[in-house]
Amino acid sequence: MINDSRPRLVHELLDLTGRRTPDAVAVRDEEGAWTYAELLAHSRACARWLRRRGALAGDRVLVAAVPDRRVVAVLFACSRLGAVFVPVGGAPGSRQWAHYVEDSEPVLILTMRDLDTCQAEWEYDHDELLDPPQPDDTALLLYTSGSTALAKAVVCPHAQVVFAMLAIAERLGYRADDVVFCRLPFSFDYGLYQVFLCVNAGAELVLAPPGSDLTLLSSIRRRGATVVPVVPHLAAMLLRLGARDRSPTRVRLFTNTGETLPPMTVKALRDRFSGAKVQLMFGITECKRVAIMDADGDLDRPGALGRPLRGTRVRVVDATGVEVPPGEPGEIVVCGPHVMAGYWRDPALSAKVFATDPVTGERALRTGDLGHLDDEGYLYFHGRRDQIFKRHGVRMSAVEIEAAAREVSGVSEAAVVPPADGHDAVLFVVASVTATEVLRRLGEHLDPARVPGVCRVVDRLPRTVSGKLDRAELARLETAQ
Repeated sequence: MINDSRPRLVHELLDLTGRRTPDAVAVRDEEGAWTYAELLAHSRACARWLRRRGALAGDRVLVAAVPDRRVVAVLFACSRLGAVFVPVGGAPGSRQWAHYVEDSEPVLILTMRDLDTCQAEWEYDHDELLDPPQPDDTALLLYTSGSTALAKAVVCPHAQVVFAMLAIAERLGYRADDVVFCRLPFSFDYGLYQVFLCVNAGAELVLAPPGSDLTLLSSIRRRGATVVPVVPHLAAMLLRLGARDRSPTRVRLFTNTGETLPPMTVKALRDRFSGAKVQLMFGITECKRVAIMDADGDLDRPGALGRPLRGTRVRVVDATGVEVPPGEPGEIVVCGPHVMAGYWRDPALSAKVFATDPVTGERALRTGDLGHLDDEGYLYFHGRRDQIFKRHGVRMSAVEIEAAAREVSGVSEAAVVPPADGHDAVLFVVASVTATEVLRRLGEHLDPARVPGVCRVVDRLPRTVSGKLDRAELARLETAQ
């Protein structure tokens, strides 16, 4: 139960658990594991090392978001120092990496090679006191991609990060005896918050290396994983592996956010992993989490993605900003202590997205996502505004077409590029049947107006470093046809 002694700063999560269960395993990677006492000591030593390297409160420390326990130590070290932790994906020297460096202007950059070097310089004695940051100080810059522009960074203060984590923890119920298997990158907030959730519970976090998907199921079994956060392509991989390997696992819970799991995937996870529940969530980086279902709550309320977190509020508004009644679609607007501070060095965009609620005067996040609430406050997601379009005079959503396409036998993945620049709506699928057959069968599920004019069968769909569908890349592929 949360009380007035709860932590206010990111590193205080580790301090509390390090004192409570020092000998429990905190984090494990391919090279070994640290207990909570060891992780605590490494984070303190790293904080002193960062300061000796010139990092001060407010400075950005850009870190390669690799599945390495030393990255976890750097995360908490930055918090102790009051520096800003900036986890990024991509390869050093790439255009993407160059954008992160130019935009965040870090005082220090830590690649994988740098981590190998700097750990040898960490010291464990002469524990100097550091001036702690304040709850309103920035803890993280998390880059999130838009549909067309370069990635923008969300400014995440300590207070918002800690509040969001504690509110999420109440609903997920991670336990001290859990082993959480994380295949998600730290540059993706869904992956990064697994660190906070595990530390808060005193659970063990297992970091899975990239390129290990063919051994995903065996690794989950070998590590004794009980909780597995998934996005659709990871769930699909687990199911493919599970079709050949029927041995039991200890998994008790699959969680999902970032990209909605298709209902048939949710059902398949329950069927294959006997005893495991599925907990669906809806969130965006700008407030971390919007709504969470109870575990297996979708069985009683299909399509719902949960109710708002404790102490937060979700409204659905029309184009003029007026709240609409339950059942009517509109833009999802979020208020609460988890709404982040805005976008890094972009006051104009921040003012537009992080607006002021005209009724209460509080900061209100205009998500750009469309959905509706039911009479009991459960949220249903319809899609991004740029995924809602008109075709043949009918208003429709890319999400509904994709869901129908995945119901077609032989289709494992589907994505729609809305009509634009003179081309019709295009359906991309990963499938074992022909494009003509996909469209024919899709016509059995949807009315003619909703069946795209073109279908393209591809080997795989492009994805971002966080594992989300890269819709901007799909649109570029279609434009290049």
